[in-house]
Amino acid sequence: MNTITLKPAKDKSLVRRHPWIYANAIEHVEGKPAPGATVLIRAHDGRFLARASYSPVSQIRARVWSFDETEPIDHAFFKRRVQRAIAHRQTMVRDTGATRLIFGEADGLPGLIVDYYIADDESQRGQLVCQFMATGVEHWKEAIVQALIGATGCPNVYERSDVSIRQKEGLEPLTGVLAGDPPPATLIANEGGVRYHIDVERGHKTGFYVDQRDNRALVRQYANERDVLNCFCYTGGFSLAALKGGAKRVVSIDSSGEALALAQQNVTANGFDPERAEWLDADAFKTLRRLHEEGERFDLIVLDPPKFAPSREHVDRAARAYKDINLTGFKLLRPGGLLFTYSCSGAIDADLFQKIVAGAAADAKVDARILKRLGAGVDHPLLTAFPEGEYLKGLLLQIA
Repeated sequence: MNTITLKPAKDKSLVRRHPWIYANAIEHVEGKPAPGATVLIRAHDGRFLARASYSPVSQIRARVWSFDETEPIDHAFFKRRVQRAIAHRQTMVRDTGATRLIFGEADGLPGLIVDYYIADDESQRGQLVCQFMATGVEHWKEAIVQALIGATGCPNVYERSDVSIRQKEGLEPLTGVLAGDPPPATLIANEGGVRYHIDVERGHKTGFYVDQRDNRALVRQYANERDVLNCFCYTGGFSLAALKGGAKRVVSIDSSGEALALAQQNVTANGFDPERAEWLDADAFKTLRRLHEEGERFDLIVLDPPKFAPSREHVDRAARAYKDINLTGFKLLRPGGLLFTYSCSGAIDADLFQKIVAGAAADAKVDARILKRLGAGVDHPLLTAFPEGEYLKGLLLQIA
């Protein structure tokens, strides 16, 4: 078998069961492994370390499938991994029609994301949506799709591998039907009693921010009789949760007219009073400043921007952007007001994000207390050996 031998002392992370092997840790490659091929990883002294998938162009040259020398990487392997991942969700996830079934490295399937949407309307059907972001899962795509269909009983699988990270793997962006029928124009899934229209083919990520489920429930819990501002609202996930929770008024901002149109469909689908919901098709940065200048004030604000730092080279610029929106957010809060603020930038760790928010509070001249640290739900587990998996960080704060 094709074998990668590491440089001296470069095996430490693998001994701690970190699943990535970087190109600069490799001494030599024996054989000519194709993209996605399974390779043996050995320490400099010849010790077995792992079986991994090979990526000839990525800086992450190999991603670990297994640390067990006796475990072959075959169709049965992927069937077991998929079944194990789904069993975890069946035990831990409740009251939702939108679940992350596979979360990459945390489920032993590096580079793979799978979301499962169970339609609220019986006239529609369930839908699996996949993102294949590394050469290994791309190589085993057919086996993975069959394992997903077998484990869920859902025949409809759609691919949304139109993500920039594939370029680093030497892969082209891909979208389309992998099995079954095409998804409906909008699929309706129920989460905690709220019906959400989801655009699988054209929406962000796999069509919906599955990772924010627990945080939407928290906004719903605190929204009663409050004036709410939701920035970067997309299709209105937090806005609908606030309306369901009894918010007096919800102002939602996004720069996508299509997303806002779907959000307004969501209001109608749930029978909410449209007079309680205001939708602004605008730049969130400029609108936050305008609202402050006009003397607007809110009791609860959600700041859930897109990824400001796609890589470490963008951290400084992203930090300024996060500080900007949080600074104005603090100024827009009434005394006792709540701020739900998030970063989905993997390059911004939790400590740095908290420091940015603390700096914004200081500049806004408010006393802010952290009530709760926020993150993704239990269907987004984190490996203790792989902190890079914690991309979503959030804080719930209250000002005096």
